[in-house]
Amino acid sequence: MQQIARSVALAFNSLPRPHRVMLGSLTVLTLTVAVWRPYVYHPESTSAPIVKTIELKKNEIRSLLPEASEPIDQTLPDEVEDIPQDDLDDKTASEAGVHEYVVSTGDTLSSILNQYGIDMGDISQLADADKELRNLKIGQQLSWTLTADGDLQRLTWEMSRRETRTYDRTESGAFKMSSELQQGDWVNTAMKGTVGGSFVGSAREAGLTNSEISSVIKAMQWQMDFRKLKKGDEFSVLMSREMLEGKQEQSQLLGVRLRSDGKDYYAIRAEDGKFYDRNGTGLAKGFMRFPTSKQFRVSSNFNPRRLNPVTGRVAPHKGVDFAMPQGTPVLSVGDGEVVVAKRSGAAGYYVAIRHGRTYTTRYMHLRKLLVKEGQKVKRGDRIALSGNTGRSTGPHLHYEVWINQQAVNPLTAKLPRTEGLTGSDRKDYLAQVKEVVPQLTLD
Repeated sequence: MQQIARSVALAFNSLPRPHRVMLGSLTVLTLTVAVWRPYVYHPESTSAPIVKTIELKKNEIRSLLPEASEPIDQTLPDEVEDIPQDDLDDKTASEAGVHEYVVSTGDTLSSILNQYGIDMGDISQLADADKELRNLKIGQQLSWTLTADGDLQRLTWEMSRRETRTYDRTESGAFKMSSELQQGDWVNTAMKGTVGGSFVGSAREAGLTNSEISSVIKAMQWQMDFRKLKKGDEFSVLMSREMLEGKQEQSQLLGVRLRSDGKDYYAIRAEDGKFYDRNGTGLAKGFMRFPTSKQFRVSSNFNPRRLNPVTGRVAPHKGVDFAMPQGTPVLSVGDGEVVVAKRSGAAGYYVAIRHGRTYTTRYMHLRKLLVKEGQKVKRGDRIALSGNTGRSTGPHLHYEVWINQQAVNPLTAKLPRTEGLTGSDRKDYLAQVKEVVPQLTLD
């Protein structure tokens, strides 16, 4: 015992003087409280201790787990509906619930599906069903549907204009592949029109289908706000359609020309499936990866199958939580328009920004809003100060990225970036432009 006391004394004396003073003060204060602690007298007390057994239910035990201290803010269905919708967002019945993706440089099956929270086990089973899925090519298109629980139900791979492969989940949980070969003739069809009441209505009158109209809007989204087209603006669209026994089977957009206020805008499809202007310059405007000037710790990750630690129910966490001090400037990750800036229940003060027609970002639990609905913002603009409003257990920023009205992982999502064609790719593209542009007549 004496040896222990000497060791403690030696360690105490080796501390810096400020630390010794602080430690000594705390020791004296602790002893004072212990000596002067009031004694509570219970006249009917016995020597036996009073013991009460409390049984916790399973869902109550969850609240004692470490993960219960993490923010439990979940995106509610009514908050999703806060994003204004219009006729440009309309989808046909066959497209509802289907997500599409065009393969680009560096993509793999895993990297594409994983950013949408699709389970790695499902991705592995897909690859087992068809080894060729490991060799995706630039410009090919994938589309898939999910179950209500977020599980992959079907994947469609358009390998070429001729062949499409479909992978359906079986009762055993594996995927079964089926292949379809199209034998129709591809015919280029040019359609033109003048904007009347709305672009969507005018495009339908010109002969475009709903899916073709959607592809035109996506191709031109970085150059034009279709809601603000004026009566009398003109457009010309070149579609490649596959005709089989007089019936249209599928189509592919080759080029668009839009004249608004006397100025012409173009979007021409390249071999990589993306659209560029007449000089081969990329149309997409680049995004920042993080909505703050520096990177903060992630306190809760994106998880479409997240189990709420309190309720025990599956409640998807559709974004990423960054732990940060209140008052930290929050930045817009890209150019866009503020479509929501208000206080909304569990989200607290929050901002939603629409970037083109494909991308939407949302920022929640803010302390102060610095923008208003309808305001245009640039990449890097301050839009709010972070806070702790709404259903939140601590100061943090909840950040979401949505692509085609579906939440994706903000940390891994493939965000647009400004780029252009170079070398032989640009040379081939310019040759293609010379063939497409003359077909996009307006007169």
